[in-house]
Amino acid sequence: MSDTEVTWLTQEAYDRLKGELDEMIENRPVIAAEINARREEGDLRENGGYHAAREEQGKQEARIRQLQELLRVAKVGEAPTVAGVAAPGMVLTVRYEGDDETEEFLLATREEGAHGALEVYSPSSPLGKALNGAKDGETREYELPNGSVQKVTLIKAVPYAG
Repeated sequence: MSDTEVTWLTQEAYDRLKGELDEMIENRPVIAAEINARREEGDLRENGGYHAAREEQGKQEARIRQLQELLRVAKVGEAPTVAGVAAPGMVLTVRYEGDDETEEFLLATREEGAHGALEVYSPSSPLGKALNGAKDGETREYELPNGSVQKVTLIKAVPYAG
């Protein structure tokens, strides 16, 4: 994450992520003890339990760093309440050029929408960047991974109701 990127989180999501972080930090001694116990089993080159414990420790430490950074830059509060403009915390209904169907998703971090049925797109994704600030009815474009350009029209933006 860059220093300028702010992540919008509800108080509930912030508290849930902070709880996860605190629990992971509390578990550090448990994982260290597991590694020490496995190390004492002998030859490290053939000790699958030791390597599995070290790998788990690496994943835990990466998640701890990710959560610390996310919570450091998080803006805690309610979702925007003004409809009609795409912004983080809004549910967007869009139509892609050449497609008759619409798609609805939450513009937010994965952590914010992780517990809902609604698809979540990051504001820092190509689609999220293209739509951020768009008004209802406005068409924007963004680059697809294959290099072609996709046009998308914002049908409506409404505050996320959780």
